[in-house]
Amino acid sequence: MKMRLLLVGRSERGLVTDGLEHYLGRTARMFGVEQLVLPEAGKGEAAYQQRVESERILAALKPGERVVVLDERGKHLTSPQFAERIGSWRDQGVRQVAFVIGGAYGMTDEVRQRADLVLALSAMTFPHQLVRVLFAEQLYRAASILQGSPYHH
Repeated sequence: MKMRLLLVGRSERGLVTDGLEHYLGRTARMFGVEQLVLPEAGKGEAAYQQRVESERILAALKPGERVVVLDERGKHLTSPQFAERIGSWRDQGVRQVAFVIGGAYGMTDEVRQRADLVLALSAMTFPHQLVRVLFAEQLYRAASILQGSPYHH
């Protein structure tokens, strides 16, 4: 199974980029992993930025791929439950899953409606740059759980 991360905006150099590369590199040993960075909308009102970035996200999604949107209003899953969801899709023959991390102003309802799973990482709010690293670690953790690795203990 291949996993695509759709990320709105550049990754900040240093901690964010290093963390992403670290965890996605480890995940790539178990699953194909690809990052697609979509440009931010730039300047403008929050609603404008959200709309433009959401249009870019929808255009980047491929027909037939499962879509997981990270959103603070999403479903809370434990790491084993998240791994179980990915494992279930893998066992059903799903070939590709897109994980979407939007920009600072989030996404439109249209993007959330396209999702097969709307997932929250926490009830707390984090900078969208930091969410990238947190999610990459959880993706690696899920892959490790599915492989029976002792990483998750």
